[in-house]
Amino acid sequence: MRILWWYIFLQATAALFAAEIQITIDPSRVAGPIDVTRYALGQGGLSDQPMFDGQVEQVAQLHPQTVRIFVQEFFDLYPARHRYHWDTFDKVIETVLATGAKPILCLCLKPKVLFPKIDQHIVHPASYKEWERLVQDLVEHCNRKKKFGIQYWEVSNEPDIGEDGGCPYLFGAPDYVTYYRHTAAAIRRADPGAKVGGPALAGYNSDIGTALIEHCGSTATPLDFFSWHIYHNDPAFFRKSIRDIKAKLAKFPKLQSAETIIDEWNMSLDQPNLNPAFQPAFILETTYGFLDEGLSRSAYYHIRDSFVSETQFSKFMSPKGAAFVAHWWNETPQYDGLFDNQGHVRPAYYAFKLLSLLRGELIVTETNSSSVKVLATKQGSQVKALVWNFSSAQKTQPQDLDLRFARTRGRYRLTRLDAAAPVNQLTLEATGNLDDKSDGMHLTLRPYEIYWVAVSL
Repeated sequence: MRILWWYIFLQATAALFAAEIQITIDPSRVAGPIDVTRYALGQGGLSDQPMFDGQVEQVAQLHPQTVRIFVQEFFDLYPARHRYHWDTFDKVIETVLATGAKPILCLCLKPKVLFPKIDQHIVHPASYKEWERLVQDLVEHCNRKKKFGIQYWEVSNEPDIGEDGGCPYLFGAPDYVTYYRHTAAAIRRADPGAKVGGPALAGYNSDIGTALIEHCGSTATPLDFFSWHIYHNDPAFFRKSIRDIKAKLAKFPKLQSAETIIDEWNMSLDQPNLNPAFQPAFILETTYGFLDEGLSRSAYYHIRDSFVSETQFSKFMSPKGAAFVAHWWNETPQYDGLFDNQGHVRPAYYAFKLLSLLRGELIVTETNSSSVKVLATKQGSQVKALVWNFSSAQKTQPQDLDLRFARTRGRYRLTRLDAAAPVNQLTLEATGNLDDKSDGMHLTLRPYEIYWVAVSL
């Protein structure tokens, strides 16, 4: 019996030591520049109003390179033949520009002049010549007359699910390729340097995407970026989608340099994880995967939750489609926005805030854990490290971490993201000095816990 207890003790001791995670940050080991602000933001196509105009200053602090928005029919850009209405649309563009970001414009408009009957299955305009003129005038208005400097033009939103995605088109693959070809040609006529892409798929394996890649890969039709959406609680699924899309593009020499953009993403819409600590850690883990897999850009969906007007949507969507959109956004609890419907900040905002502070050169770090990760940077006399524990369902115990800084002398500040706190969610945990004799920091990270370390050398 004594031997048995001794064996149990040894096993428990070994497990205890094995559980300790060790991470060393050596500022002399750098891997080149890093800028994760290209993994930016989007705003839903829910209203003709800017929707986040009350949060412009807060969004600007995240330094997003881009903000994706919808050119939706509620802007009424083309109310009558050869007549335009720009004012409402321009205000939304100006709000995006006020954050310091450039808009990615997703074209979802379906004016009555060219689509007199409301039907998501009617996807071709009455006249492609007039449609191309409208698109060309839109591009020229944005970039020649208003000097908005818009580079990315996306053709449609979730064409594989139609009104269920909040937009009035439901395409088959051949129809989408035809529509894309005409639209891309008009964009390039107005701006030869524009980046044209799509199809902003709801399901990245849709045959619409395959058909677009095959068409653009074998013809002169441009595909500067391929875009899709994912709402899923497992960051590994995002990684898989990136690898799968890159493999499809790689089959065509012309498309090997095409950008890859996940321009709507978040945790699952149907089964969201409501642990307040999950979403910010999920953002860090998923963005880490974007960086690791070489994703070109992304747009987190979205900046602020917003109510919708069923009457407004009924002008270009079926009664069933407009009712669905209104029910989803007005009655179903929402967890997407960095800010809620009332403008209150969510913990997810601070995940993007910390990511935006990672500037300069990426420091090479190593960890012996699959759940605890770190991103560290050096910029001038500043070393910064973002550490988080994205645990799987099987790893629900806290993780002990030995965080060391090699060849580093300076003053440090340790901050924790407390997602459950009603205010002051970034909590100062400790300050101190680092030197050659320092033992570093010994932290215990509960599942989804996030720490931020800033060192002044």
